[in-house]
Order: sequence, then structure tokens, then C-alpha cells
Amino acid sequence: MSDFIALRHITKTFPPNVIALDDVSVSFETGEIHAVVGENGAGKSTLMKVLYGLLRADRGEIALHGRPVQFSSANDAIAAGIGMVHQEILLIPEYTVWQNVVLGAEPRTRWGALDSRRAREAVRAKIAAFGFNLDPDAPVGQISIAARQKVEILKLLYRDVSVLILDEPTAVLTPLEVPQLFEELRRLRAGGKTILFISHHLDEVLELSDRVTVLRRGRKVDTVAAGSTSKAELARMMVGRDVLFAGRPAVHAPGEVVFRAEGVSARDDKHISRLREVTLEVRAGEIVGIAGVEGNGQFELVNVIIGLIQPAAGALSVNGHDLTHASILERRRHIAFVAQDRSRMGASLSASIAENAIMTHHRLNETFARRRWRLDMQQAAAFATRVREQFAVAMSRPDQPFRALSGGNQQKVILGRELLLDRPFLLLDQPTRGLDVGSTEYVREQMLRQRDAGRAILLISSDLEELFSLADRIAVMHRGEIVADIPTAHTSLEQVGYWMLQGREPAPA
Repeated sequence: MSDFIALRHITKTFPPNVIALDDVSVSFETGEIHAVVGENGAGKSTLMKVLYGLLRADRGEIALHGRPVQFSSANDAIAAGIGMVHQEILLIPEYTVWQNVVLGAEPRTRWGALDSRRAREAVRAKIAAFGFNLDPDAPVGQISIAARQKVEILKLLYRDVSVLILDEPTAVLTPLEVPQLFEELRRLRAGGKTILFISHHLDEVLELSDRVTVLRRGRKVDTVAAGSTSKAELARMMVGRDVLFAGRPAVHAPGEVVFRAEGVSARDDKHISRLREVTLEVRAGEIVGIAGVEGNGQFELVNVIIGLIQPAAGALSVNGHDLTHASILERRRHIAFVAQDRSRMGASLSASIAENAIMTHHRLNETFARRRWRLDMQQAAAFATRVREQFAVAMSRPDQPFRALSGGNQQKVILGRELLLDRPFLLLDQPTRGLDVGSTEYVREQMLRQRDAGRAILLISSDLEELFSLADRIAVMHRGEIVADIPTAHTSLEQVGYWMLQGREPAPA
């Protein structure tokens, strides 16, 4: 292998004085898979955006084959052979595979019209050349998430890029789809492509990559060969301390039923069925995990439980209190809730830390109100300080804007707020999504602590390893139904992955 890309002394500061990258130098070689890892806010995405032309460094240079280059846009980077696949899939569902691939770079006839025959054949040739199992005529809205990710990669290969930057490429894939993606990436590497990927999953990093670069607080810690390091060592470099990785929880007898959903069905605003007779119980001192490919009813189930969607049929209760048609505020007297999208649903980024810390509390606890609905900001600040001390939030002042906190610290504030509600039932929707290894460790410890204190926890997670390390039982959702409800100790990642994709039990070997 030979040096292909060199980033030298890259420095990037965001106003007023946030140093995102501090004199980072790293090289990437032709035909290698190179992972970039680090905590939230370590500078991984910023570094990749500088390379891809989405951000301009304050200092430093980028060199290709030893020659300095400057990218003022992503188009410049693509023209130089560098492409990026973002975590959010950006395709048009109504278009076919080939139409999505050529969009923006369509071959034209001599009269300037789209040459659809040539475009389709060019895409078909790329599919064959790289061994992708794709139908060029399939509408993208009708193919799997894994297939859509291949289309995103194919878009860049169609533009003849030599470098693929992948941001959390396995975040939306099932365990059965991850090996397929890895096989595709290894095939691309064998063909001389350079793969750069950002990931929080250290097992995947060690399995797939040739080398790993670790960033911490905007600085490069080291670049190491994947074969000469370990998950524990990478975590230590990322966080600056030893990190404990949770094993499967000890089997114990749960208590009485706390949460019950019985025959719950729901439709969306187009009257399409999204939940079909879902029946589920969560007992005191138990974590029940919900697994499923995204879009199979998990989001709707959460919204029905919290009161954002009214069920078409069925019943919901917590400790015998019927909440089927209760208001959201009444439900919050029984349910603590961590939403999957902390920036849109779980918090207000423009409000202060103190204001975010007392959300819901200010409606249920009169000590936070002064003169009817006017907030007592001294009480709010005191409560935010309690959250900071009890849940190890790194913050300066309670009146600091919530958006100034890192993703991990934002999640700690939200988690602390909800746990201090002291409710019998905890509804946790993707509570560690997008968090680094240190913050993930902390949140998982809190979940186990709450379970051991007798709380009933329903955990929705797209991370099957997380479910297997925390949940006592795993319920699998497929097309709006619970198709399996299995003790964690009696199943495997592969079996759950099959249930997720096929909606039925795998055939005996």
C-alpha cells in the first residue's frame, strides 16, 4: 500500500472558541479500510467534513499523492475521487435504483435530453462490476435499508470515486445484513478503493479495518493497526480511562406486572395499519427489549404509549391504572420517558440547562412554580445542579444553553430528569444512539441500576448487542406485530436477526 491522502496539521475552531480539531495529522493509504473513532465531540465528523470539502480548515493542508489540494465544496472532493455516504440515507423513494444513482450526473443525448437507456446500462454495468445484488429497475422505496445503503455507495462508484467515507454505516442494519455490507466493503478494498469509516461499534472496527485512528477532544491520540490492539485499549485511548463493557445480565425473577399493552392496534394519518394487536407485559425489576428493523412499528408503539397516537383498539395500563385514553400529562404521572431524538422531542436546544432539567417536573411539582405558572428559576437552577452532581454532567452553569453541552452530557441531563421523576415504568427509546463509548457505558449502568431498584423498563434499541447485554427478554417487531417474545438467555443474535427480517422463526438446521 502507498500513501494516498495526507491531512497535515489540520486545525478547526468554531465560534466563539470551540476547538474541534487541534493540529491533527493523519494519512490514509490506497486499498485500506481505515476507521476513525472517538467520543462525541472528539472531532471525527469534523475531520471527515474537512476532507470532503464541507468544512474548510483554519490551518493545515490536504495532499493527494503528495500534491496539496483545496476543496471548496463536496463537488470538488468528488471530482478528486473522494465521496461520502452520510448516516441519513438521502434517496428519492419513488425513483428506481438507476434513476437515484445517476441523479445529478445523467448521461445526455445530443439534444440534451436524458439518455435513459445509456444511464440504465451504465448502472447495470457498475452493479455487475462491484458484485452488488441490486435490481436497477426496483423503486428505492420498496427495497431494504441495506439495499438502499448499497445504492448510496453505488452513486459514488458511478462517479468513479477512489475513496469512500462512511458515517456509522451499520447503524440501521440488522445482524444478518452487517456481514453482507462488510463483504461488499472488503471487495471494494480488494479492487483498490480506500474506505474510511466512522463508528462507535468497536467490535466492528476491529473486525473490518486495517488501521484505526483515535481522536480525543480534537486531538489525535494515535493510529494503530487493528490487529495489534483490542476493544479495551481503543476505549481507553478514546476516553482516557478504562471502560467496563456490560455482559449479559444475571437471570433473576421479576416482580409483578407494571406495564401492560393488550391487543393494541394503531393507524397512521393515511389510515394505514402500523400496529396490529400488540400485546406486551413488562414486570418490576425487568428490562424488556424491543428489536426490529426500523419502520416496523417501534416508533408508533412508543407514540401510542406516551399518548401522541391514540390506539384504534386495545388497552394500556401501568400498575393497574388505565391509560388508554389518558392525556400525556396524566401518563407522565406513571411513565418516565427518554425520546430517541433529544434535539427535537426530548429537549429544547435553545433553552437553558435548568429549563430542560425541570421539564415535566414543573407541571407535576408545584415547588417549581411561583405565582401560578411563573417558574421559580432559583428552584430550577438548584434542581439542575442536583442533576449535574447526581448524574455526572459536565457543565459550567445551569443557565448555560442546552445546545452548548456535548451529546453525551445532553443525554445525561435528560436521563437524570426522567429518573428523578421516580416513576414505576421507564420507556427508553434509543437512549444510547449516537453516544460515544464512555457515555454509552454510563447510560447502560443507569438502566441496570434502575432495573435492580425494581423499575420496569421497556428499551427500544436498534443495537442488538445492547439489547443482549441489558434485556431480560427480547420482543421482536415485524410489520407492526410482536412476532417473538423470548428470554434473552434462550436466543442468539442470529435468531433475532432472522425474526427481524423474516417475521418468523428460522428453520431448523
